Amino acid sequence: MKKYIATILALAIISSVAAGCGVNEYYSGNKNAKSTNSTSAVTSTPSKTAVDTQAKGDSAKEADNSQKAQPAVIDYNKVKPNEAGQIMVVMFHNFVETYPKGKNEYTTTFAEFESLLDELYQKNYRLVNLEDMLNNNIDVPAGCIPMVFTFDDGTAGQFNLVEQDGQLKANPKSAVGIMEEFNSKHPDFGLKGTFYVNLGVETFNGAGTVQDRLKYLIDKGFEIGNHTKTHVSLPDVKTAAKMLEEVGGNQKLMEEYIPGYKFKAFSLPFGNASKGLKDYVIQGNYQGTEYKHTSIVLVGANPSPSPVSPKFNPFAVPRVRSTGQEKVECDLAWWLDAMGKGSSQYVSDGNKDTVVVPDSKKQNVDTAKLNGKQLITY
Repeated sequence: MKKYIATILALAIISSVAAGCGVNEYYSGNKNAKSTNSTSAVTSTPSKTAVDTQAKGDSAKEADNSQKAQPAVIDYNKVKPNEAGQIMVVMFHNFVETYPKGKNEYTTTFAEFESLLDELYQKNYRLVNLEDMLNNNIDVPAGCIPMVFTFDDGTAGQFNLVEQDGQLKANPKSAVGIMEEFNSKHPDFGLKGTFYVNLGVETFNGAGTVQDRLKYLIDKGFEIGNHTKTHVSLPDVKTAAKMLEEVGGNQKLMEEYIPGYKFKAFSLPFGNASKGLKDYVIQGNYQGTEYKHTSIVLVGANPSPSPVSPKFNPFAVPRVRSTGQEKVECDLAWWLDAMGKGSSQYVSDGNKDTVVVPDSKKQNVDTAKLNGKQLITY
């Protein structure tokens, strides 16, 4: 893979989020997708405060007895929340026991994945689902950093079922099995992620039916996204009928397996967009099955802007590639080091109902994207 990753053949191009990394091209979708959200007034606060005003005295506490508990008081200058910061949306593909011969730039061993989870946890990263990030519904403790896991192609190393004592369980030698084990020890880390599947080909090969596999993931709280029916490169699709078959056909199969389940997220196979038929990637109707995607993720190569950033576009969400056998510039290991040295990443204030940023960064917030939340500066 080249050092600079050109991910989308679309109409608009954005500059890289940080120096030294590839250019991300926006998929030309609805540029005003978030513009209808309600706005909130900017409220400056002292450096040491409660996230929301707490009741004072015993009588006030009794009066508020029936109300939801208030968030704890935090010292903003100590926690340094920056909810206009960047968020890493990580892209995984293959998981193996040991590396095979050849290039393994999109491959992670199970042992490396176990070590990665521990490293992320120790560095205060916490998992959130992509949909919650897109909707600015990020709920992680104060001082923690949200991260999104995404998995492309539905490979068995990501997830497969095995039968144990008459029950279907996630194979412990799979990414999901490893995440479940880690979550049992660290439930605050989160058990979340989005799996982009191609239901017209082999999906999570293992025990159980495809329906069993999809239902298992959904029941655990994971999200399922559209990756086309057969992993076709979209620029190779020349007709609207074929595009509908690939994109809408995958939705049709999904509803046959899990009735009523609608894909919201789409991942471009090979990172390639269709310039002429792009509208069919966002929404359409295939043989009576309607589909409408609210986000499109790219192949690389930078952290995503915050969902409240003026630069955020849900139809062009950049991703950070997982580290392969050899570390390369702009992979996850590179970004963990780079983000750890600066102040550009998203740090939570611990209250999902507020957006807290340093006063020096309030220009990085588009108030139209606050989604009814209170903006606080310090």
